[in-house]
Amino acid sequence: MPISPSSSAQAAREVVAQRLRGLRKTEGLTVAELASRCGWHHAKTSRIENARTAPTATDIRLWCRACNALDQAEGLISQSLHAESMYTEWRTQVRDGLRALQGSEPRLFQDTALFRVYSSSLVPGLLQTEGYAAGVLTISARFREIPVDDSAAAARARIERSRIIHEGGRRFVFVVEEAALRSRVCDDAAMAAQLGYLLTAGALPQVSLGVIPMAAPGRAQWPRETFHVYNDSLVSVELVSARVRITQPSEVALYLRAFEQLRSAAVYGADARTLVLRAIEALR
Repeated sequence: MPISPSSSAQAAREVVAQRLRGLRKTEGLTVAELASRCGWHHAKTSRIENARTAPTATDIRLWCRACNALDQAEGLISQSLHAESMYTEWRTQVRDGLRALQGSEPRLFQDTALFRVYSSSLVPGLLQTEGYAAGVLTISARFREIPVDDSAAAARARIERSRIIHEGGRRFVFVVEEAALRSRVCDDAAMAAQLGYLLTAGALPQVSLGVIPMAAPGRAQWPRETFHVYNDSLVSVELVSARVRITQPSEVALYLRAFEQLRSAAVYGADARTLVLRAIEALR
């Protein structure tokens, strides 16, 4: 069972905090003494040591200098930057609008040969039609109170990015919960078009589309948060507040294990098409 992705990011911060605390104790300094040498309030030292505040590069250099361990500063800075890069709040990612977000990681897509995507609530982005994507992104823009609603342009950019599924040399394995086929995030016409496109895209030779029936018996995994696995090296998890990037091999392995268990609960081919057709019928 995957551990919480937000906990994974927090754990990475705590490793940095523990190393800084260890330097202070090795030098025999109290919290107040370390703060005095660094020129800040002792409360800041406590916040950093308890991983409540992420230290800046300057903070780490001052800390290491105070502990006569300046030779460790650059390594700690690199480790801290990695920890913070794991967890990126959506408010930071969408500050330039939703459209910019659609093309924010072009190299990641180009360098990935095997995409694995699990979604419990929505049709995956790589399989979305423009009308459906516009519905999803409009909801996102309203919820995140983005000043400029560029959801229509973002939807077009998302569809342009999704053309990658028609390119050779890549495989795409999608697993969605049946509930994702029933969540109406757009009007009935756009929803019907989206479900119809699933029938077409799911038949592509490079695409595997599995649907987990709502009545699937004996599940090994309950519905999880949406996550994407790129090759075998990176997992991207979407939370309400942030996107978390996981690269620790042991944690990536947990997500791969969860994905395989979810995939084994899905139905494929004619059975999957039947579930999609039932969802279309339910729109009438």
